[in-house]
Amino acid sequence: MIDTNVLVSSAITSGGNPERIMNAVSDKQLQLYCSQEIMEEYKRVLAYDKLGIAIETQAKIVRAIEELGILVEPVASVMPIADETDRVFFDTAKTCGATLVTGNTKHYPAASFITTAADFVRRSYNGQHWGQ
Repeated sequence: MIDTNVLVSSAITSGGNPERIMNAVSDKQLQLYCSQEIMEEYKRVLAYDKLGIAIETQAKIVRAIEELGILVEPVASVMPIADETDRVFFDTAKTCGATLVTGNTKHYPAASFITTAADFVRRSYNGQHWGQ
């Protein structure tokens, strides 16, 4: 599970952990789950003018997620969440038993399946060179 902020970071910042994670998804080293609502958010946010992401890049990212990702219907939770717009990410990750990688861990309740991109790379791959 990739939060939108990690997806955007992968598109606008070269060489960081978000890009490594998305490259690993593209290389089929990691499985990506998303819901229809998440796909719509990805498309909407990638298209923000202020981000300056080229239309071709936006289309490439969305196409890759549509081709490689697994679309799921999340089970709604009642867990209190600081930002209700993030609930769909929490619920989708929990439904799939997936790790939720985000830059905003404070938006979510403390849960073992929520982590930052840096921690995900460090814990999951022990410094191996992947997704580059």
